Amino acid sequence: MDAVLLALAAVWGAATGLLIPRAAYRFAVEPEEPWRTACPAGHPLTGPARGWLGPARCAPCAVPAARAPETPAPGTAASETSVPGTPASEAPTPEPPEPRTTDTATPPAYAPTTLAPLATVLVCVALAAATGARPELVGWLALAPVAVLLAVVDRRVHRLPDPLTLPLAAAAVLLLGGAALLPGHAGSWTSGLLGGLALGGFYLLLFLINPNGMGFGDVKLALALGVALGWYGWTVLFVGGFAGFLFGAAYGLALVLLRRAGRRTGIPFGPFMIAGALTGVLLGALAG
Repeated sequence: MDAVLLALAAVWGAATGLLIPRAAYRFAVEPEEPWRTACPAGHPLTGPARGWLGPARCAPCAVPAARAPETPAPGTAASETSVPGTPASEAPTPEPPEPRTTDTATPPAYAPTTLAPLATVLVCVALAAATGARPELVGWLALAPVAVLLAVVDRRVHRLPDPLTLPLAAAAVLLLGGAALLPGHAGSWTSGLLGGLALGGFYLLLFLINPNGMGFGDVKLALALGVALGWYGWTVLFVGGFAGFLFGAAYGLALVLLRRAGRRTGIPFGPFMIAGALTGVLLGALAG
């Protein structure tokens, strides 16, 4: 059963992870710019959900490579193919040229297509291994691809879009609320709600104290992460929240030591918040 569960989690992670690069490309714009609706060459993005779902490859951008039929060498007439001494009227009719074929090149990728799907697979498998066949696993697997997408977007443009953070918080509440109604769950929906309020309120306080150091998108993301962490209790909430700051501080210190950033260089904090929350959820699931 465990092997089947892990396999299903891996398949789910791969299927959803392959959809992340296109969505990340569309969301990764500056705050005043609209979401992207076309590839870098200007071709409209089409597909399910108004073009939000699909591969990060643009078929119209593929360059057709035409293969021309073979032609006689320069200076060679068609009559030269006749057999010597044979009248022209009885000369063999040359074979008609093969029709031209067009080989379509593989559509070029307009966004990185490897790291995000791989990360989604690993996260989903880790969550399945730690949680087992408990009801909350459905919630974790549903939330994981969106969390990875948020991390990718924030890493690229230092932005956590509202169309992702707010639905993520609502989905966390609803999914874990459903899990709490089923037997065998290992968490508390009430503590999850309180955890969301606590972590969201803490990040709001940090934002009010230093708006330049903490974005309001981080505050909205903290709501969803707090619900997930609070599901397993206050200890897990503290560990997951603290781990986010620890990971972010370690990354910033590494950049300073490598002289790739200064003390006031802004870094995207969303990926570290998500990594810290994942750490807390895995620990809570293992202990549950």
